[in-house]
Amino acid sequence: MYVFNSSRYVHEITDGIETAGGLKWDLVGCLFLSWVVIFLCLLKGVKSSGKVVYFTATFPYIILIVLFFRGVTLDGAGDGIEFYIVPDVDILATSKPWKDAAVQIFYSLGVSFGGLMTMSSFNNFNNNCFRDALVVAFTNCGTSVFAGFVIFSVLGFMSKTSGIPIEEVVADGPGLAFIVYPEALALLPGSQIWAFLFFFMLFTLGLDSEFAMMETVISAINDVLPPKQRKWKPLLTFVCCALGFILGLPCVTRGGMYVFQLMDWYSAGFSLMVIAIVFCCVISYLYGTGRFLDEIKVMVGFRPRIYWRACWMIVTPVLLIAIIVFTFVYYTPVTYSGYEYPVWAEVVGWILSCSSFIVIPIYAAIAVYREEGPILSRISMLMKPTENWGPALNVNRLKAGYQPMGDGLDTVSEKVNEGFVA
Repeated sequence: MYVFNSSRYVHEITDGIETAGGLKWDLVGCLFLSWVVIFLCLLKGVKSSGKVVYFTATFPYIILIVLFFRGVTLDGAGDGIEFYIVPDVDILATSKPWKDAAVQIFYSLGVSFGGLMTMSSFNNFNNNCFRDALVVAFTNCGTSVFAGFVIFSVLGFMSKTSGIPIEEVVADGPGLAFIVYPEALALLPGSQIWAFLFFFMLFTLGLDSEFAMMETVISAINDVLPPKQRKWKPLLTFVCCALGFILGLPCVTRGGMYVFQLMDWYSAGFSLMVIAIVFCCVISYLYGTGRFLDEIKVMVGFRPRIYWRACWMIVTPVLLIAIIVFTFVYYTPVTYSGYEYPVWAEVVGWILSCSSFIVIPIYAAIAVYREEGPILSRISMLMKPTENWGPALNVNRLKAGYQPMGDGLDTVSEKVNEGFVA
């Protein structure tokens, strides 16, 4: 049976990252259309994107359920599911699956990206963030497990049909979603319909992720602008989306898959774990878990139990440090379908990886430099909250034990319009 080779006919992939091969104009058009959709959905901030998310967050579940029932009825689905749920002890003894699992959780939950804080800042002050965190975490993990059954049932069918062992059919990285699984769908009757549903699901998932990422960047820039200039937020949104389109062009060249794999391998794995460790240590040992728990109590009405303090102070930082250490001990360079990247590409990858968290010590050094007095006094001063630290609404500042601000906001609508954290 003929199987469509997407690497050659869709990507027209080159022999390596050294050869860009020119732009693939059909992919450029898709990239442009994607950014147009993102811009239109973010044009009015959370007022517009919040409504779109009702569709983009729920539609993938419908598709997953449809694909699940189709997949488990296929011949060979049981072999794929068995391969999925039966662990390989030899592989689990290495650091790679644990590092990949941690990165996957960071990606799917949006931890350390900033999107969670940005979106939650638009909630009401007394929104039950404790309940929301538990619901999102368990829903996310459950969805990931369920999606595994959807994927591996079809891969088991592909293995049975082609006569290739399931171990050789399965691929990791972008190859699984963009090459192997589509090739498996191509073997099904009515393959065009299944392929459309699958890729439309990926498109909506991508929109969901991009909404949060772009809103984080836009809100961060908008919040430092003078209040009178915040009316230009639509223009700021356009500029950010235009830059996103331009920066994405290297990924839609004929050698773009190599660029994409390099970014996927390095840009948001190690760096996310470092940022998460910094978060935990700052909250636990500088800001203080006691103060943090007291402020959660003001918002939700109760203090989370000691389990959460133990996770913030010890468990999470220790586990992440262990994963980072084992990742370096068993480090493997980036590869793509047997292609080994040159040394200069690995250097670029590590620069990408470090660029997102290196700003933390750089900003800290600049802040210390700008203060006056002995170094220790400067550091001590910078570790204390500023006068305007706390909720944006004066009524909530008083509730949390902070002094009201003269220019503090008084209504939730003002908070949303101005983009302040409540």
